[in-house]
Amino acid sequence: MIAAVSSLSKDVRQYMLVTFNYWNFTITDGALRMLVVLHFYQLGYTALEIASLFLFYEFFGVVTNLIGGWLGAKLGLNRTMNIGLGMQVVALLMLAVPSSFLSVPWVMLAQAMSGIAKDLNKMSAKSAIKTLVPDGQQGALYKWIAILTGSKNALKGAGFFIGGLLLTVLGFQGAVVAMASVLVVVLLMSLKWLEKDMGKAKKSIKFSQIFSKSGSINILSAARMFLFGARDVWFVIALPLYLSQIFGWNHSMVGGFLALWVIAYGFVQGIAPRITGKAKGTVPDGKAAMGWASILAAVTAVIALGVQWQWQPELTIVVGLLIFGAVFAVNSSLHSYLIVSYAKEDGVSLDVGFYYMANAMGRLIGTVLSGLIYQEFGLAACLWVSFAFLAATTVISIWLPRHTATA
Repeated sequence: MIAAVSSLSKDVRQYMLVTFNYWNFTITDGALRMLVVLHFYQLGYTALEIASLFLFYEFFGVVTNLIGGWLGAKLGLNRTMNIGLGMQVVALLMLAVPSSFLSVPWVMLAQAMSGIAKDLNKMSAKSAIKTLVPDGQQGALYKWIAILTGSKNALKGAGFFIGGLLLTVLGFQGAVVAMASVLVVVLLMSLKWLEKDMGKAKKSIKFSQIFSKSGSINILSAARMFLFGARDVWFVIALPLYLSQIFGWNHSMVGGFLALWVIAYGFVQGIAPRITGKAKGTVPDGKAAMGWASILAAVTAVIALGVQWQWQPELTIVVGLLIFGAVFAVNSSLHSYLIVSYAKEDGVSLDVGFYYMANAMGRLIGTVLSGLIYQEFGLAACLWVSFAFLAATTVISIWLPRHTATA
């Protein structure tokens, strides 16, 4: 095994290490989210109160992506990735205190730390791929990004399941300590083998450059914000609570179902290049992004109607969510490819960081609205807001660049 890995090219070995880091981090991130939602719901928190626990997580994700791209270009992506791993260990250990110390401000602070860590890690991983794929190989770039993104989401789904399972088997404190222990090992491996100065800009990078000056990146970032707001406005808080309150599902059932959904979603992301035409020798452009966003909007409207009219609600939610996940996965994979394709080679993390800042802003808006709208108006209202966001994504995508490029 070691000999086989050693025979691979340096770029492939670095890609494997970056992906390994990202995978392990992602499992703990998904597990922690499920742990917090289920544990604090069990303690009697309302939907809006649970949403507030993630407020700092999402807010600092916005800040981190904006500044993190500059840090990655200035310090190197290896350093920002390792900083992210270390901060996640600290965040997990902050939650390992006795339950009597788990006040809302303390949990919000730990979630802020985790949000910073998550986005440093993701920005570093996505940006690193650009530095490892030769210029002009857009087909290969799309494939590598799709594999990284798809596998990440499949493992995030596994993290949902692991979170529910660990909560049952080890309890909340035992679960976070176990995850922190695994990440310490991953961090030590990364410190030893990840290439120094990966992604570090050759030219001096000014702090003022954190804001993108590229029109195409600004448009894509706006579309991304509404796309992820549309997902999280009903998926993050509203859906787990709806499954538990209305259908009477227990923690394992909720965690298991959402885990399977995200795993399937990640699988579709991984094969997105085949779905969107790479097999025919083309890579997607703005027209493809607009088309897939419009399909997702239509799917969401149908689910919203089914829930509002109470037509076989359990069947509507389960089947509708699977269809939504598949179409959303293609949208997300398209966007992930387009941002790396649009980004400049030197200081790639600046453009990627700005884009994922918009992604984090969408998650922040979606998370807050998920708790607020569900508590006041129910799941159907969350779905209609999701539809409105997706309509906005579709309209914004009209202005994305269109081209015909060979893979």
